[in-house]
Amino acid sequence: MQLFLEIGNYSRLLYEAIRSMTEFKTYRKNLFAEMVKTGYDSLGIVSLAGFFTGAVLTIQTSYQFTSALIPKSTIGAITSQSMIIELAAVISGLVLAGRVGARIATELGTMRVSEQIDALESMGFNSVTFLVMPRLLAGIVMFPIVYMAAVVFGIFGGIMAGIMTNSVTVFEFMEGARLFFFPWDVAFGMIKSFVFGFVITSISCYKGYYAAGGAEGVGNATTQATVLSCIYVLVSSFLLAAILL
Repeated sequence: MQLFLEIGNYSRLLYEAIRSMTEFKTYRKNLFAEMVKTGYDSLGIVSLAGFFTGAVLTIQTSYQFTSALIPKSTIGAITSQSMIIELAAVISGLVLAGRVGARIATELGTMRVSEQIDALESMGFNSVTFLVMPRLLAGIVMFPIVYMAAVVFGIFGGIMAGIMTNSVTVFEFMEGARLFFFPWDVAFGMIKSFVFGFVITSISCYKGYYAAGGAEGVGNATTQATVLSCIYVLVSSFLLAAILL
């Protein structure tokens, strides 16, 4: 019974948010502020994670390919393809689930238990339009940008690791990356980042918006938002791969 109640509340929140999409003047200022918090402020940690993911992937790939019959350019192909198709999007999603998702759930949860949301509604504001919609749109818009940053820094990290370990040259790495590059892979990664942005922000907004029980309730909502976001990022990654690849 509780499951159906959760699904109903989540669906109703999304419906109210989508229905209020045309009220741009109401959430315009909040939207740009949320885009900065979600995208720009997250570039550092995501780029760092992408850089070391690409570096480790290059080292591990070169360790596995010890045969002289396998060209070293294969290392660049595997690293670049892995970052574009899967790792950049998933790593970014998991990092942002902890950073952005937790922040959203905490902010909305605190506003709920301190009755700030009730005060907004008593003054005639649509709380979903004012609070949920800008966070949802910011996630959908900015996650693809963060994904591209993770791809670029991941490939750069792979090149630097190849140079430092003397396992692959820049020319060999880029030769493999170009040889196995397909535009659809980038499109697929962008689609995944759009979906991850929606999943993380919508779940976090829902958990925060319906938080109850004081400080403990806010903590529980934040924890649930982070854990569920990570789980559904992985689930949606599998489903998208099964459907689109």
